[in-house]
Amino acid sequence: MDSAPATFSLSRFVEDVRAFVPVAGCARPVDRLPDGRTTLVFRVLEEGRKGDVCVAGPRTRALFKNATGIARAVILQFKPGWSASLLGVPANALTDRIVPLDDIWGPSGGDLCFELLAARSLREVLDRISDAVALRTRQTFEPASARLARRAVRLLEGDEVRVESVADRLGVTARHLRRAFTESIGIGPKDFARTVRLQRAVQMASNSKDWARIAADSGYYDQAHLIADFRELVGLTPGAFLKRAR
Repeated sequence: MDSAPATFSLSRFVEDVRAFVPVAGCARPVDRLPDGRTTLVFRVLEEGRKGDVCVAGPRTRALFKNATGIARAVILQFKPGWSASLLGVPANALTDRIVPLDDIWGPSGGDLCFELLAARSLREVLDRISDAVALRTRQTFEPASARLARRAVRLLEGDEVRVESVADRLGVTARHLRRAFTESIGIGPKDFARTVRLQRAVQMASNSKDWARIAADSGYYDQAHLIADFRELVGLTPGAFLKRAR
């Protein structure tokens, strides 16, 4: 593989890296709540003899499953609005899907998997992913809609709760903003705003069980609205979800 540009830094596009080694013989619970994020997942299977690299798109509903047969894994979570430019496909093509990287990149996706299997450390895994992504960015064009979507994300994750207000502050129509979100984030801005409220509520619930206060502080109209969103997006009541998490 050709060397990547020296100025390229994967940290600009990635907000979280997780590596794990499951306990031998035990299935690992995989819980993923809707959050408007796309992730790259490298898994080593069958005690290192084989593996795969997949892309998990943004979810509109929670995913709960138990992973088995994994020797180790590395998960990179992209910042919202970057995955389309880095991977070369619209974000909404990945929504609610887990897609092998070679289905997106072709043979170079398989080549990357072989390189990662040969890596001897997490640092080396990240360096090889960085090289591969850097090469892809040379071949893709980032539309202005991606930058617009990222600006809107910062507002929605900050102090703005209404999509219409975000569109006004950015000087675009709600329809234009919705199109930019669909292409660059993978879900619409209203759906993204719902994931922001949900994630805030989950974080607050780790320190408090006052659901009325949590609902108000995380941007819900009331506690009933929070419970309804949990049921629709997670498939559980807030209490049942916390019990599962524990």
